[in-house]
Amino acid sequence: MSDTTTKGIRVRVAPVYLPERSAPEEGSFFFAYRVRITNTGDETVQLMRRHWTITDGRGHVEDVEGPGVVGETPVLPPGMTFEYTSFCPLPTSFGTMEGTYQMRTGAGELFEIEIGQFSLVAPQAVN
Repeated sequence: MSDTTTKGIRVRVAPVYLPERSAPEEGSFFFAYRVRITNTGDETVQLMRRHWTITDGRGHVEDVEGPGVVGETPVLPPGMTFEYTSFCPLPTSFGTMEGTYQMRTGAGELFEIEIGQFSLVAPQAVN
């Protein structure tokens, strides 16, 4: 679990292992993560881009960048929340994710907010 607030934007992430989509014997571990973004500030913002840093259990790092999240660039007025679920396959039974979102204010100012690091851990990795 991760819970981080930057410039009035709170980002909470809750990961879960999906055994039904994983094949450990083939080195395939599948995780879902639920993201909840809440604007606790006093200005409307729009999520423009995402950047994830994914590190597997062997230390291999992959950076994933792109516009919006799950095909959307949500607008968040003060007090509003946007939630989505996405997925991350790993070749190891554990790893981590962290990153940033690029946000834009109504005046066009761009700024980055932090997505705190969280762990992806399959039950078989906990020994």
